Amino acid sequence: MIAGTDRELKMLDKASAEFARKELAPERQENDRYPDAPLFEKTIKKAYDLEYFHMILPEALNGVGQGVAALCVILYNICREDSSLGGLIFTNAAAQELHIAAGAEEILKAVTEPADSIYNFLIAAPVFNNPRDMDNAADAAMQDGRYLLSGRVEYTVAGNIARHAVVPAKTEDAAGCSFFLLDLSSEGVTVSAPIPSLGLHACPAVDITLDRVPCSLLGQVGEGPQYFGKMAGRMSAAAAAMSAGIMKGSLTEALEYSRGRFQGGKRIVDWSEIRMMLAEMAVKVKTAECMVSRISQGIDQQETGWQEYAEAAAIDIQRSACGLTTDGIQVLGGVGYMKDFGQEKRFRDAKHIQALLGMVPTKKLRLIEGMFR
Repeated sequence: MIAGTDRELKMLDKASAEFARKELAPERQENDRYPDAPLFEKTIKKAYDLEYFHMILPEALNGVGQGVAALCVILYNICREDSSLGGLIFTNAAAQELHIAAGAEEILKAVTEPADSIYNFLIAAPVFNNPRDMDNAADAAMQDGRYLLSGRVEYTVAGNIARHAVVPAKTEDAAGCSFFLLDLSSEGVTVSAPIPSLGLHACPAVDITLDRVPCSLLGQVGEGPQYFGKMAGRMSAAAAAMSAGIMKGSLTEALEYSRGRFQGGKRIVDWSEIRMMLAEMAVKVKTAECMVSRISQGIDQQETGWQEYAEAAAIDIQRSACGLTTDGIQVLGGVGYMKDFGQEKRFRDAKHIQALLGMVPTKKLRLIEGMFR
């Protein structure tokens, strides 16, 4: 997926692809059984030790200080094998970006500075819910100079494994919601069991119930939707990279299977119908890779209009991924629906990832509304 001659990105590309192939691919089926099977904690820790969770965090905040392009490379390669780990990395990066968008670097630094374990470093967030789309906020009340949160925040990703969470809440003195950081080990926090989901089973999401829980305000009161929009503009490229990785994984498995499967006296890859289907898949994969590479470069270079390009590309790539993974199943025939292969999981994950950063119809409407301004 890497375009150009950036040596660091090429090294990161090779290393993350090797990590995914060795650590994720062999246990993909077992990891997908969570919560009925143990969470793949050793793999998560290895990704943490390799600083995949630190990639776009500035060095001053104990991160690697790389750009969005580096994050996209990691997510692309990881999601070729198993998108659940990609979902955890994405969620943590989105939570970090929300802090930065709100100018709350000091609050973020207090979380990242100890960093004695992945779970203390990881920040949960409801990354599938755009606060402009739906009411998924708690209530914040000021008492003795600090905010206390009460209420319920639904579908908070990594809320059962992370130490901290970024959540939206409403205040009496502002029309828009605000974002707050809270410690999930605090008294008054109740975390539900993992919610059954279509895909990303090992990237658990939970409902969080709060009863007068102390928290830290990120930025200004009522500016939550603006901070989320700023974060989403950058993280749209990362979401697109996840879908592009799923597409690549689906194409690779379809090619390998069709080369080794014989029917009618010859390999099925030599049948014209299958070959054309694979060709169509390859065109979509190459197009997606090109778009992700270009929009991530535009974001890092702060080119004019990069946010609209990134959001539009993400919508298109995510839609293509849903169609391509359907074809990936068809190439394998009846076994494509079996969990013994990765195709049916990629199909579910592609559908699930479409909802990152908000519902698809509203993302499209906001894009066209922005163009009319």
